[in-house]
Amino acid sequence: MLTKSLATTLVHVGRKKRYTQGSVNPVVQRASSLVFDSLADKKHATINRAKGELFYGRRGTLTHFALQDAMTELEGGAGCYLYPCGAAAVTNSILSFVGNGDHVLMTGAAYEPTQDFCNVVLKKLGVSTTFYDPMIGGEIADLVQPNTKVLFLEAPSSLTMEVADIPAIVSAVRNINPEIVIMIDNTWAAGVLFKALEYGIDISIQAGTKYLVGHSDVMIGTAVANARCWDQLREHSYLMGQMVDADSAYITIRGLRTLNIRLKQHEESSIKVAQWLAQQPEVKAVYHPALPSCPGNTFFKRDFSGSSGLFSFELKQKLTQQQLEVFMNYFELFTMAYSWGGFESLILYNQPEEVMKIRPNIQRKLEGTLIRIHIGLENVDDLIEDLSAGFKRLSQN
Repeated sequence: MLTKSLATTLVHVGRKKRYTQGSVNPVVQRASSLVFDSLADKKHATINRAKGELFYGRRGTLTHFALQDAMTELEGGAGCYLYPCGAAAVTNSILSFVGNGDHVLMTGAAYEPTQDFCNVVLKKLGVSTTFYDPMIGGEIADLVQPNTKVLFLEAPSSLTMEVADIPAIVSAVRNINPEIVIMIDNTWAAGVLFKALEYGIDISIQAGTKYLVGHSDVMIGTAVANARCWDQLREHSYLMGQMVDADSAYITIRGLRTLNIRLKQHEESSIKVAQWLAQQPEVKAVYHPALPSCPGNTFFKRDFSGSSGLFSFELKQKLTQQQLEVFMNYFELFTMAYSWGGFESLILYNQPEEVMKIRPNIQRKLEGTLIRIHIGLENVDDLIEDLSAGFKRLSQN
């Protein structure tokens, strides 16, 4: 059998004849009710409803099955569940494996809504959370409790982009209790730059809203699980009413076709911008996983096959409100918006105290304003010129 590269795989996954019906792309099958011609057909569908058989709209249509098959193949899992957004993928994956009295180990540098979910919803349900420093390595063993049910990773971390020693963390936890379910928010790597399940992780989660879709016009979440966790993840997520419309699934699988070439351009441009920023007098540090200045760069080079377009940098000073307005309000190419992963370049800021509030358990503290940028598909020299103009505005105020 032909050994396919990532680029080739992305073009062909999820394109079984059953899904395409003779077209190049999978069909868009919108349905709530799916009709059975006989009692025998109904019985067959009921028995196989979790195995890609048309049963009921909430279980999925051919469009959903195509995307699920594609993601399962790409990430090397036993199955993929689809959610209406990345946050839903995170929260429902955790909820599928915890109950009252259980304990979760959560990276203290996780996406802010993930932390809020632990502090609000899980706490309400009687599930306790310990937030750990992502650079803890094998010492995480000291935090494992008898009731620990889930270990949650994120790599790189939100905002300051630390890359954890994932093999050391996974090994330490597995040595204490191999039954703990290990999950990772794998959005930055689009599920393909870091092959999570090959590192002993049970569930790889993505906000497909970002790179899978790639055009900032659909929200979707994915969770690919190994055989040990797939049945429970699937059935619990189904019971919690999680589903995606067929059109969003279709647009996502279409985005997969260009994912490889888009990621290569995001990587090339973001590294060039990061290296340029590192030379600017206004910049204290650049937190791009591919640069030595980023904590965990050694682990990144060992475990990841490439970079995407999201990173951050710290200024030497904390900007005043007036300086922020002068700097942020007049970019011509960078726009201010939440999310990232589309074809467009984005920029946001966080003050040091805001970052500290989000991640109080992290010892590494910021002194200057943190700027997070996503490098899109524009000409990289144009983007550098736009950033340069921003620094010039700062120097004049």
